[in-house]
Amino acid sequence: MSKPGVTKDKLLQVAFDLIWNSSYGSVSVGDICERAGVNKGSFYHFFESKADLAVEAYAEHWKEQRPIWDRLFSSQVPPLERLENWCAYVYEGQKEKALKYGHVCGCPYASVGSEIATQDEKIRCKTEELAQCGRKYVETAIADAIRAGLVTTADPVQAAQRVYYACVGMLVEAKVQNNSEILRDLAPTVMQIIGKKSPSVGE
Repeated sequence: MSKPGVTKDKLLQVAFDLIWNSSYGSVSVGDICERAGVNKGSFYHFFESKADLAVEAYAEHWKEQRPIWDRLFSSQVPPLERLENWCAYVYEGQKEKALKYGHVCGCPYASVGSEIATQDEKIRCKTEELAQCGRKYVETAIADAIRAGLVTTADPVQAAQRVYYACVGMLVEAKVQNNSEILRDLAPTVMQIIGKKSPSVGE
């Protein structure tokens, strides 16, 4: 018999994967329980609703991702290199998911947020909170690039928002076209947004 902690963790992982792979609306509690090998009684022991499960599943996913983001955006890495590495991570991650599921999955937070935000405030708040967490990493890298004189943008907050909007837009387009190669242009797009300066002669 599975331990309670193992059962809950399984539900969280399965819920996140199923919702990201398809959509929040198309995945039922029954689907999640069947895939996780858990009965509905156990499900409702841990969660009052599918929305509560989704909120916790997305929070857990971000917690698992934090060490990766900390490494990508380490202050020991030059600021523009941080952004380039992040863009490569986004591209490679979508390629990997496309190979696993047979189609581009897009941004997990933007996908569920755009689908259900007007219907469930808890999910809307959580997806916005997690998106803001990611934007803060980007904002810090841009602020460091500004201090180093590497870019022309002067407002790291506004620039990070524009970078985020561009990234989400490209992820949506990659999903619509089912083509992760669109994301190869993410890094040059980001550099254009923040106004990356050309190296001076002799550098």
